Amino acid sequence: MTASNERTAAPPESAAPGKAAASHHRPGTVLAVIVGCQLMIGVDTSVVTIALPDVRQGLGLSTGGLAWIQNAYMLAFGGLLLLGGRAGDVFGRRRAFTAGVALFTAASLLGGLADAGWWLLAARAVQGAAAAVAAPSAMALIAQSFEGPARVRALSVFSAVTGAGAALGMVAGGVLTEAGSWRWVFFVNVPVGAVLLLAAPRVLAETPRRPGRFDLGGAVASTLGMTALVYALIRAGSDGWDDGRALAAFGAAAVLLAGFLAVERSVRRPVMPLWLLTGRDRAASYLVQFLLTAGMFGAFFFLTQYLQQVLHYGPLRAGAAFLPMVATQFAVVRLAPRLMARAGARPLVAAGALLLAGGLLWLSRLSPGDGYAAGLLVPFLLMGAGGGLSIMPLNATILASVAPDQSGAASGVAQTMLWSGGAVGSAVMVTVYGSAASGADVSRGMDAAFATGAGFAAAALAVAVLVLRVRR
Repeated sequence: MTASNERTAAPPESAAPGKAAASHHRPGTVLAVIVGCQLMIGVDTSVVTIALPDVRQGLGLSTGGLAWIQNAYMLAFGGLLLLGGRAGDVFGRRRAFTAGVALFTAASLLGGLADAGWWLLAARAVQGAAAAVAAPSAMALIAQSFEGPARVRALSVFSAVTGAGAALGMVAGGVLTEAGSWRWVFFVNVPVGAVLLLAAPRVLAETPRRPGRFDLGGAVASTLGMTALVYALIRAGSDGWDDGRALAAFGAAAVLLAGFLAVERSVRRPVMPLWLLTGRDRAASYLVQFLLTAGMFGAFFFLTQYLQQVLHYGPLRAGAAFLPMVATQFAVVRLAPRLMARAGARPLVAAGALLLAGGLLWLSRLSPGDGYAAGLLVPFLLMGAGGGLSIMPLNATILASVAPDQSGAASGVAQTMLWSGGAVGSAVMVTVYGSAASGADVSRGMDAAFATGAGFAAAALAVAVLVLRVRR
């Protein structure tokens, strides 16, 4: 298993480790429940994307409103993950996991029943908040339930689902929209959530509670700061960089995010303990996660547009187009533990970032005359292999660098970097697209957006090569 060269000590009041009670169920059953939750959350980051044209027609939303259906989920998810990780520490990770799944299931039902745009946006925001409660506990429960090689194997499955969830959401969205309607991309979560709610109390072991207060000020400042930043980027892309509202939003984002750091320095139990960002390998892993998902999630948004607007695919065919990426990622991530045992984490992360950058750079040279086989198949394979190689070693490095009782906080930061990177990267690429597209020529804007995604992946490669230094 990957080990960090430096283990940063937690503050004295957090040093007592909390052991999970022993579970009498088979490890495979425990992992299935944890991974089932992560799959449901990951799929929902993108399952709505292919259904957006149908949502527009059904609810009469504008283009800006459609963008916020995705962003409302991502921003609530990424912004509240730190608070969700803290909730698992205070109340017990199984309790937080179950509460998050219950709220997510209820919000999904309300989303499927929505008959107005504001209703759907509210349901998506609640989905994101619920996911923020469940996701950190899911990753932390792996750290508590598995040890040694078993933890590496469990993390490989968890990482495969995390990385492929968004691409798999494209496939599921196409199938559900074509077979039924856009409402089924929400309704499908109800039976899945019900099964998880029945299984979790019987299968997962509870962790001890750790009394403490919630850093609501830090959570609010971080969430509002990220929301203001994404709004500013989207606004600048559509109305120009000299737009008054865009400039005001950039200023608000700077003030709020600076305030967040000030709050975290002053409170006794911060929602994001800043010591988590001090270890070289751990901090580098967080940054690489942010950069990789920034490039990949933005690419997913534009790939769905290319498939449906340029190649004129229907929802089902557009979703099925992502299958080679999903299959490649699952296949590669199963090999990652053995490769990491031989070579260490850094070569795998660097190779994954290089493959992802290559795939995105290939996409930046698409032309309207390219078909699927000539223009998209190879980039999909490269992106799937890149995600499969990099995500699991990053998660393993992060968890190996903290004590077991700090795994909830470390997992919360990891998930925050992952999903906030997706929201920010998508917003940046939309902004670049808006600046580069000329009139009806969308291909020029898409080329620029994909090149920007390749830049994110190249930056991740540089961090992995120059900063990350974990041993085998």
